[in-house]
Amino acid sequence: MAQPPIYLTKSDLARRHIQGLILSKAVRPGDRITTREVSEALGMSETPIREAIRSLASEGWLEVQSHVGAVVASAGSEQLREIFILRGLIGALAVELGGPSYDADRLAQIDANVEASVAAVRSGDVEAYTRLNHEFHMLLTDTPNSQWCLRLLVNLRALTAVHHGFAALPRRMAESLAEHEAIRDAVRRREFGRAAELIKQHEQAGFDALSRAFVGGQHVIAEEAV
Repeated sequence: MAQPPIYLTKSDLARRHIQGLILSKAVRPGDRITTREVSEALGMSETPIREAIRSLASEGWLEVQSHVGAVVASAGSEQLREIFILRGLIGALAVELGGPSYDADRLAQIDANVEASVAAVRSGDVEAYTRLNHEFHMLLTDTPNSQWCLRLLVNLRALTAVHHGFAALPRRMAESLAEHEAIRDAVRRREFGRAAELIKQHEQAGFDALSRAFVGGQHVIAEEAV
C-alpha cells in the first residue's frame, strides 16, 4: 500500500533548512541565524521562520541572546561530560532496542562502513573518516524501534559539533575505528548488551580525548572526535 504524502509546514521547512546549515557546518557555534537570511533563502515570510527558531532554541540547537538574536549553540567544557554520558546511554539503548531488527543488508552496510573506514584511517583521510563515523552511528541507531533515540542523539551531536574534530586529534581516528570494529563484532554475534556497553565506553573515550585536548590547550569541541 502506498504511503500517504507527508506535508511540511513552512515552519517545518525553515527548521530543516537551519538544521541543515548547522549539520553541514555552513554555520558554526556563535554564528547568527537571521530571519531575513533564511527568508531570502527559502522565499517565505519571516513569521514561520521565527516559529522555527523558537522551536530549535527549545531543543538546544540555537540560543536566543538579548541584543544579538538567534545564534548557533555550542556546549562549553563544563557541559561536555554530561552530554557524552547521555550520548553513550542513548546510543546503547538504541542498539538494545533496534539491534534485533538488523537484517543481513544492515549488517552488510555496517561491514562496508568499517572496511571503508579502515582505508580512510590508513590514508589519513580526515574528511572521509568524519563522514563514515557519522554514517556508522546512524546505521546503528536509525531503526524503526529506536527513532526517539535517533532524534535525541542528533540533537546532542549538534550541541558538541564543530570546530576541528579528527583533524586536531588525528590519533583518535585509529582509536575510534578500533572501537567501531569491536562494536560491529558484538553486533554480528548478536550480543546487543555487549555492543551497548561498548558504545558507552566509546563515548567515554571520545570525551576523554577531548578533555586531554582542553588540558593541552587545544580547546577542541567536536562530535567528529568519537
